[in-house]
Amino acid sequence: TNFVSLLDNVMVGRLGTDPMNGVAIVNQLIFVFAVSIFGGVSGAGIFGAQFYGRKDHDGVRHTFRFKLICCALITALAVLVLLTLQVPLVSLFLHEGSRTGNIGATMGYARQYLLLMIAGLPPFALSQVYASTLRETGQTVVPMNASILAVGVNLGLNYILIYGKLGFPAMGVRGAALATVIARYAECVAVARWTHAHEESCPFAIGLYQSLRIPRPLAKNILSRGTPLLLNEMLWSLGMAVLAQCYSVRGLAAVAAYNISSTVTNLFNVAFIAVGGSIAIIVGNLLGAGKMEEAKRTDTWLIVFSVLLCILVAGLMAVASPFIPQTYNTSAEVRGLARDFILITALAMPLHAFVHAAYFTLRSGGKTGLTFVFDCGFMWVASIPVAWALSRFTGLPIRPLFALVQAVDVLKCLLGYRFVKSNIWLNNIVVKN
Repeated sequence: TNFVSLLDNVMVGRLGTDPMNGVAIVNQLIFVFAVSIFGGVSGAGIFGAQFYGRKDHDGVRHTFRFKLICCALITALAVLVLLTLQVPLVSLFLHEGSRTGNIGATMGYARQYLLLMIAGLPPFALSQVYASTLRETGQTVVPMNASILAVGVNLGLNYILIYGKLGFPAMGVRGAALATVIARYAECVAVARWTHAHEESCPFAIGLYQSLRIPRPLAKNILSRGTPLLLNEMLWSLGMAVLAQCYSVRGLAAVAAYNISSTVTNLFNVAFIAVGGSIAIIVGNLLGAGKMEEAKRTDTWLIVFSVLLCILVAGLMAVASPFIPQTYNTSAEVRGLARDFILITALAMPLHAFVHAAYFTLRSGGKTGLTFVFDCGFMWVASIPVAWALSRFTGLPIRPLFALVQAVDVLKCLLGYRFVKSNIWLNNIVVKN
């Protein structure tokens, strides 16, 4: 997913600053949807991982159905909001304040891109329902292969449709959107087709759509533990959009630079995101099997591994920081800002790795209320007020403003360490389900 976004970003970036900004703003809005879908599947996924740990395939099947219903509702709401509020939402990110970019042109490109991207929301949601369940049941290679397929389709169609190759017209940002939508459908078909063609490896898929029935006690428990998680992911992604909007107050150059840096850092962030997902599944399986001491040892090892891995990845990211912005057809002002944003984020990456690992540790034991306070609560109480105050009430340049907001996560690391060491997350939540 992150590589698909990077492909879109670089190829559209070759068209100029205004098309790139239009696409970036829309992707920031769609990011809220994507993370909300992640939250929707994650609440049930806590139960799915532990059901699989105790070989309860009926339980896994019920959690799949819960995910399906939840993601359908989120998708319908997202389509409604994006269709009716597209102009005011995009306008929040359009401000004067730099020598780069044109507000009217950026709005036009954003609307072109958004109207097509909406068609890709349903297959993305369904892909996440299947892929998350496969990962929880040990089938991690299949979602990865489907993602590789999506990257290949997106790369090829981007080249053809954006620039008008092989006899096709040059569609610009609309071509990028169409390529991404087709790639989403290809990924969805691939992961769903494999699941139902290999029911011996995926027992939960047997009779999956005979009904959408979910036992009421289980649905109640998933809602109880999953709603804080869904709200957390939704409010966290909204918080990220608010942070981006705070940076945008410094002008369109800041929008473009933040777009480049965030797209690049999201690709490098896969390192600690993958380890975090592994913590949720591996530790969740151990907790479901009642192996508490082994879960504690495994979790400690995975947290240390995540931080050490990200020190290495951060070094690679810092080395790449001067070169990646040069691939974009934009101004020297934007390239310089993007380079510095990438460097600042590289310095903060080990902090983010620890925070992410602590978050998934708490979530593996079903402590979703605590994860809400730790993740979303911290962002809205600490990070966003700092960014809002610095962007609105000071003349601080964008570079130190960005660095100070990143530095706030030092406090979050201390909070996460205390939660993990308390062992409050050592909890088997499926024993009564």
